[in-house]
Amino acid sequence: MSTDFQSARVALGARLRELRTEAGLDGKGLATQLGWQRSKVSRLETGKQTATRADLEAWAEAVGRPDVTAELAGRLAGMTAHVRSWGRQLFSGHRARQEVGAVETEQTRRLRALEMVRIPGLLQTADYARTLFSASAEFRQTPRDMDEAVRVRMRRQQALYEPGKRHEFLIWEAALHALPCPPEVMAAQLDRLVSAIGLDTVQLGIVPFTARLRRTPSHGFWIYDQRLVIVETMGSELWLTDDASVALYEKAWEWTVEAAVTGAHAHRLVARARAALSLV
Repeated sequence: MSTDFQSARVALGARLRELRTEAGLDGKGLATQLGWQRSKVSRLETGKQTATRADLEAWAEAVGRPDVTAELAGRLAGMTAHVRSWGRQLFSGHRARQEVGAVETEQTRRLRALEMVRIPGLLQTADYARTLFSASAEFRQTPRDMDEAVRVRMRRQQALYEPGKRHEFLIWEAALHALPCPPEVMAAQLDRLVSAIGLDTVQLGIVPFTARLRRTPSHGFWIYDQRLVIVETMGSELWLTDDASVALYEKAWEWTVEAAVTGAHAHRLVARARAALSLV
C-alpha cells in the first residue's frame, strides 16, 4: 500500500472520529446505531480499513451531519486516485508496464481509448511501437528493452480478435499526421489502421480537425469496462477507480464520440494522411 494512500486513509479516519465526537457518541454507541461491529468503527477511525461510499453515507447520517457526505466522498475519491510514477514503473524497462497492461486488457470486456497525437497501443505496428518505446527510454533515461516490450504489446493485441469483447478507439486526426517515426513506418501504421476498421470487435472513430466540439479533451485516457480509467501524464499515470471519476470520463468519452466520424469517412481521413506522406 502506498504511503500517500495510507496517509489519506488515516486522515479520513481522523475526520470520521471528529464527527463522531462532535455528535456526542462513543464508538460503541455509533456501532450499535449503525448495526456494525464495534471493531469496524475502530478500524475506520484508525485508518486500518478503507471505507466504502455506503459506509460514509451511513456515518454522516448517524452523526446527524448528512451535509458532509459530499466532503467525505471527495476524500474517498482522492484516496482511490492512485499515482504511478513512470520512474518506478520503467525502472527495469518498458516490458513490465506492458505486462501490466496486458493483464488489464485480458480482464476487460469493453475497452474505450482516446488518443490525441499517437496511435493507440492496441492498434500499433511493431515498428511504430518500437520507435515510441525507444524515444520514451531516451527521454526518461530508462533501460532500452524495446524488443521485449514490443513482443508483449503485440501479444496484447490478440485481445482484438476475441469474441465477446469490444474495443472502441477515438483518435484525433492529428495522430494520423504526426511523425514520431520515419515516413515508411508511418505508412505501414496507417495501413494497419485501415485493416482494423473492418474488425467486428473494433470501432474506430476519428475526430476531424474541423469537427465541432462540445468540449476539448485536454488529454487522452483509457476506460476499462466501468471499473478503471488510466490517464497518462508526463511524470506518472493516474489509475482512477472511484465511481465519480469513471462517470466523468465516460461523459467526456460520449461528448467526444459526437464529433467523431467512422466507417468510410474515417477511412478517407486515413487515406488522405497516407497520401500526404513523403516517401523517398
